[in-house]
Amino acid sequence: MTCTFLTEAYDSERLKTLSVWSEFSDADLGFRPAGYARTPLEHMVHQCLSEDTWMRTMFGVTVSRGAVPSEETRLAFLRHYADVSGDRLNQLRTKDGDWWEEIVSFFDVTRSRAWIFLRRLTHSAHHRGQLTVYLRLLGKPLYSTYGPTADTGGLFASGAPTIYRYQSSDALLASEADGGSWPALPGPGTRPPTERP
Repeated sequence: MTCTFLTEAYDSERLKTLSVWSEFSDADLGFRPAGYARTPLEHMVHQCLSEDTWMRTMFGVTVSRGAVPSEETRLAFLRHYADVSGDRLNQLRTKDGDWWEEIVSFFDVTRSRAWIFLRRLTHSAHHRGQLTVYLRLLGKPLYSTYGPTADTGGLFASGAPTIYRYQSSDALLASEADGGSWPALPGPGTRPPTERP
């Protein structure tokens, strides 16, 4: 079995995570929408720590840097996660189908590496989804993650476009170091942005 789709998905997912993180300002990093909710900064820490642990212990994929950046700013997290996830991606691209199908420990059970990796991707997507709610609560626009948002034109069924904030992690890092880029968003237009307005 070939598993290139998993590394292609990881490449796409890491850019989606970076893009969502980039929409927060440093002043937003302490925002806690509810008493037990993580702040955006705590989400960044969790993403970096949990991905580092999963990659090391379940996949044998290690990087030369620590799990989190030495400076806990938005830009430092963007650079750090781009670097370490890029290193992991390059290592994962060298693995063959037999490696992906090998059964390894997953907490208190065993599963194939492919199964565990899919779980890793959904774990990251879950937390990224939480952060998009935070962006809404903070009154910030939502660019596309997988498809249209109310800000990019509403529903796909209404012909709304997908508008990504950045096309690559290199473009994201270069732009964010210079204050960021905010492509114009059309908003939902005249049609409702939800199926049940």
